[in-house]
Amino acid sequence: MPQKTFVDSHVETKCNALSFPDDTTATTALDRVLRLLSVGSKRFLVHKVDRSVTGLCAQQQCVGPLQLPLANVGVTAHSHFGTTGTAVACGEQPIKGLIDAAAMARMTVAEAMTNLMWAQWSKIEDIKASGNWMYAAKLAGEGAKMYDACEALRDSLVTLGVGIDGGKDSLSMAARCGDEVVKAPGELTMTCYVTCPDITKTITPDLKCPQGGSNLLMVDLGHGKARLGGSALAQVYNQVGNVSPDVEDFALFKKSIIVAQKLMDECKILSGHDRSDGGLAVTLLEMAFAGNCGITVDLPASDNSTLETLYAEEAGFVMEVATGEVEGVVAAFKEVGITAIDIGSVVTDKNIKICIDGEVCIEDSMTKLRDVWEATSFHLEHRQRNPKCVIQEEEGLKNRKAPEWKLTYEPKATPESVMDMDASKKHKVAILRQEGSNGDREMISAFLTAGFEAWDVTVSDLLGGGVTLDQFRGIVFVGGFSFADVLDSGKGWAGVIKFNESVFEQFQKFRNRKDTFSLGVCNGCQLMALLGWIPSPEGALDETRQPRLLHNDSGRFESRFSSVQIQASPAIMFKGMEGSSLGVWVAHGEGRFHFPDPTVLDSVKKDNLAPVRYVDDSNNITQEYPFNPNGSPDGIAALCSDDGRHLAMMPHPERVFTTWQWPWTPSSWSSLEAGPWLQMFQNARLFCDEQ
Repeated sequence: MPQKTFVDSHVETKCNALSFPDDTTATTALDRVLRLLSVGSKRFLVHKVDRSVTGLCAQQQCVGPLQLPLANVGVTAHSHFGTTGTAVACGEQPIKGLIDAAAMARMTVAEAMTNLMWAQWSKIEDIKASGNWMYAAKLAGEGAKMYDACEALRDSLVTLGVGIDGGKDSLSMAARCGDEVVKAPGELTMTCYVTCPDITKTITPDLKCPQGGSNLLMVDLGHGKARLGGSALAQVYNQVGNVSPDVEDFALFKKSIIVAQKLMDECKILSGHDRSDGGLAVTLLEMAFAGNCGITVDLPASDNSTLETLYAEEAGFVMEVATGEVEGVVAAFKEVGITAIDIGSVVTDKNIKICIDGEVCIEDSMTKLRDVWEATSFHLEHRQRNPKCVIQEEEGLKNRKAPEWKLTYEPKATPESVMDMDASKKHKVAILRQEGSNGDREMISAFLTAGFEAWDVTVSDLLGGGVTLDQFRGIVFVGGFSFADVLDSGKGWAGVIKFNESVFEQFQKFRNRKDTFSLGVCNGCQLMALLGWIPSPEGALDETRQPRLLHNDSGRFESRFSSVQIQASPAIMFKGMEGSSLGVWVAHGEGRFHFPDPTVLDSVKKDNLAPVRYVDDSNNITQEYPFNPNGSPDGIAALCSDDGRHLAMMPHPERVFTTWQWPWTPSSWSSLEAGPWLQMFQNARLFCDEQ
């Protein structure tokens, strides 16, 4: 088939040089830049989607002790039983394309690669990419720009050894409105992905500030240039500029990230972040924001102006390195002809000081600057959530500290003698799912890791008689959205069980057996409440008095890594864990425990039937949002039966039963043999052993 030929010509676009007001300083510019949507916090996005489902998320959007949305790269594990996985990262620089389409393409590749580099790769040649094009290609000059960008993309990827294996194009990015044509800026979005030999070696931007101190090293891949065209700084002053940042030497660029990969493998880099939207100033501040600490930085003198030095978006990255490793890291880059500059240090107080050649350019409280960075996001949150909750979160963030988690037991891996046991001798647990359930895979893995024989059972299996509950010691109702929550959370699932006589009878017999246990998580928790399995013996409470789950106080779905405390209770799954404070994923829209009869709540507290409570950073039971993500009274996150065999909880322990599933842990936990939440699944096995 003959090739089709498209003909287009370049259309000269006049771009003016940047000109800032005379009273523009580094500080006044920073206030504007931090409020720009593309630079500021993405908090308004990340908490309304489930970031932990499957239990395979090794690195989601949020990092650090406060879980700020600043991750460089996304990482997913291949399975719950190993540490290999896949990393993915994006790059996009549309505003720079208004100046130079080819430079835009090269900077897009650079951004994608300097994001992806913080996950450990198998090798750079294994990286593949998806290229998504958005151009109004039928308009004069746009096709020529796209061709320029495509050539630049080809050349840069050939040098790097990276191949595109997919993508899409949207080539009608213009619309006629009356007598005018509205044209979207031409853009290339790159999504790069690669296999990871070890997902635990992912580097995050949050500064770790270890005892003994750490230094900040900068690798400038713009080689001293500081072009402000298409930058966030230009945008907040309603300008574009006429000279775009660019990458002139991708061979050297490639060497820099290969060296960084080697240093990561040797555990010599503590944290790292790319220089992109907002420039070097924003890179440094974001690392401090995420680490909840301060920095002292002194940049070397150059021919560039203060604004160019701080806000140019040339390719590059910043690393935090332990003070004792600085010399070796600098030498490693020098070997391949790259200069890594020691520009400052991490400090424990929460103050930011950025100088150029000893002259102070930015000096302020880290929390104050972080509030500015969060301001636009919180403004948008007021339009999405209960304003009362938004105000609580915004005010609370000013004084947040790292959560004071503690363990009252030592997490241990399940003994090999148990894991190697013949399947016929292991206790059977039914992992029950319904249409719309999505938490079954990770739940199965958690119970397998604890030494059970886990069965994947559907409600249809029970309805058809193919499986009966009399062969199981445990039943688990998993999380998800049964019947898409059309009938409210869990009601459709409960109806299927309650209104099928034979199945309902099976459930009654199973619950009343003294050698069985049950667990309901999230949607399963809602189901157990509707079935009346908790907190009182089945049937002891009529429907008007039975606790149930209602919509979160915030009015929105909540995805959070919350802190909870294990209380003294009859719950068999928390035996020996009492007094521990742990982080755990929550992901629900209807998670607020409601007690229609206040005397039932009084009885729950009196009989210690609320084994898990939401706590704040100081381990105090709380009603404050977002520590308590749904507004449950007295911070109640779970209920159990009076004999302790039946447990219903809204948080997801099955998504954090390994250490790598935790989005952040204290440095003192680095040597843990197993994930702390594995203990509750092991306790269920020990209960079965004793019966």
